[in-house]
Amino acid sequence: WSNYFPNVNCKLLREVFCLSLEQTAPSYLVFLCPAFSDLFLFFHLQDHCFYHGRVRGHADSWVALSTCLGMRGLIVLNSNDTYYLEPIRGQEVLHHTFYRTEDLPIKTGTCGHSHQNGHISLFTAKSMHLFVRLDHFACWHFFMSLQFRKQNKDLYKTKMRIMEIANYVDKFYRDLNIRVPLIGLEVWTEHDQCIINEEPNSTLWSFLQWRQKLKSRKKHDNAQLLTGVIFKGTTIGMATLEGMCSHENSGGINVDHSELPIGAAATMAHEIGHNIGMSHDQEGCCVEATAEQGGCVMAAATGHPFPKVFSRCSKKDLDNYFQKGGGMCLFNMPNMKDLVGGKKCGNGFVEEGEECDCGEPEECTNNCCHPSNCPLKVDAQCAHGVCCEDCKLKQAGTMCRGAAGACDLPEYCTGGSPYCPSNVYLLDGSSCQHGRAYCYNGMCLTHEQQCLQLWGYGAQPAHDVCFQDVNAAGNAFGNCGKDSHGNYVKCAKSDAKCGKIQCHSAAKKPKGSNAVSIDTTIRTDGIEVKCRGTYVYSTQDGQGDLPDPGLVMTGTKCGEGKVCKDRQCQNASFTELQTCIARCHGHGVCNSNGNCHCNRGWAPPFCEKPGLGGSVDSGPVQNDSEFTFSFLWKLSGEMLCTDKVWAEQAVVQGSMNLQPLSREVPLLWATLYSLE
Repeated sequence: WSNYFPNVNCKLLREVFCLSLEQTAPSYLVFLCPAFSDLFLFFHLQDHCFYHGRVRGHADSWVALSTCLGMRGLIVLNSNDTYYLEPIRGQEVLHHTFYRTEDLPIKTGTCGHSHQNGHISLFTAKSMHLFVRLDHFACWHFFMSLQFRKQNKDLYKTKMRIMEIANYVDKFYRDLNIRVPLIGLEVWTEHDQCIINEEPNSTLWSFLQWRQKLKSRKKHDNAQLLTGVIFKGTTIGMATLEGMCSHENSGGINVDHSELPIGAAATMAHEIGHNIGMSHDQEGCCVEATAEQGGCVMAAATGHPFPKVFSRCSKKDLDNYFQKGGGMCLFNMPNMKDLVGGKKCGNGFVEEGEECDCGEPEECTNNCCHPSNCPLKVDAQCAHGVCCEDCKLKQAGTMCRGAAGACDLPEYCTGGSPYCPSNVYLLDGSSCQHGRAYCYNGMCLTHEQQCLQLWGYGAQPAHDVCFQDVNAAGNAFGNCGKDSHGNYVKCAKSDAKCGKIQCHSAAKKPKGSNAVSIDTTIRTDGIEVKCRGTYVYSTQDGQGDLPDPGLVMTGTKCGEGKVCKDRQCQNASFTELQTCIARCHGHGVCNSNGNCHCNRGWAPPFCEKPGLGGSVDSGPVQNDSEFTFSFLWKLSGEMLCTDKVWAEQAVVQGSMNLQPLSREVPLLWATLYSLE
């Protein structure tokens, strides 16, 4: 089977366009879950019918098409001219029609995420392992259920629609050097396995709880739910901010709100954006596209026509997220056997039987690789990876990925591979901020850090009495989140530091155009204490407010041996950390794989013998390395609060030009997970 669809000629506006198309995925892993059954029926769908490409003669063009049931998809000539192609309904698939995107029947809507303002390179290839869950519970008002019935419960047509959505999402994220290939699909045909109703709050949290069970069965990075349920108000999607890779919060929910798949694709791209640290675009952010061109993906409300580009603010948010240690799972190379798309020279992934892969001949700019059949060029040792330079492997011990934030650990080239070792970080529960916080998913989360994010320079957490009194109210200004009915929950005294964050700040108001200060004065022991909370109001009627940026983040320390989880201050089990630390002989710390990362002067794996430091996971440390882990450990408490800290870390580590490993994003429908 050819990996290229024959060049397609389209007569559009009296001009003939030749489309050059590259096949993106000849094979998808599909899961079907019968009602009341834990059994997964799986098979590979061998429909070689999804393509990305360009229009010949149009330098800024791009194309995303499906040929599964006729031809349908996007043809973008430039920022002003975008068309949608689909078969004419009721006629044979040989007859097609074009729409200008501004004429598409797409319902507008908003994201349920409240507005909030808010170095790892954005130019290194990344990928995300995405699993998508499709909700097909037998309720008549489910849009996808209706589609399912309209097609006589035709799973094939349903899957084709889902894969078309995934194809668009993958294309949108290529602009950020992130790939989102579809790796699987799960359909609930009769019975939902989590609560799905018109209340987006409860639907999101129920789905995220279900996703934790999925994670125990199959490793993954992130999960997305696609449903036909119509949420209250104008909300068509919701996701946790900076939730990517976390056990509890890595996912989102999306309404399949439009007759055309491109509508749901724009929503899903938006919600995944929240997971990787992107806030809603503020006024002036989106200079990449006008409102008439659809605006930008992270706008609070869906544009018309649909958005297809990310703003400069979104890219800055993403960069900041990686800089402080977020998205750790996205740095690891995927298992190529699990990648959607199967083996193919030209897809940009080095697979079995290939020495390199620089894409199709028209796009390959790699001087070390032959694009025709993917061998290395003569005398080349490598072609890809941060441990490859000028077609040669870098010396063993060369730092290839510096520590991003207080809870990350550096990695070094091995001398035998062009790729940086898999990213590891301090094991959850490791102390940071001089003992004032714990590491969680590679980040040091503190109340102080969150006050700085909300209020800016000089902000500090308020007195404990502020948390206790204000959050006991159980209203929009002081609460511990919402219940399954959307009602605010009063914080118990023991949970108060996991509710709305209370700060001290000299600023007039919190950051964000729609954020206001909620000031409260409390008398305690004869002293007046000023408490400043943040309320982010919705700019759209009926817009949800989850997740509330004014709520304390999951994983934040709320007491000795306790962290915030599900809006409660819960005991944290550090058994794995304690067991690991005992093996390190007092000369190292524990990484996320449960192995010792030894201080300089001690050798892995157990730090009891003289050596250069590092771990069995980090790669070898060079003799002349400027890295001194004990000093970095001291700095870990400083977080990302001041330029001074970054300057000091730059001296310690030699360079803060952080280079992430390839991040691969396999996509499974409604649940995003990484296959290894």
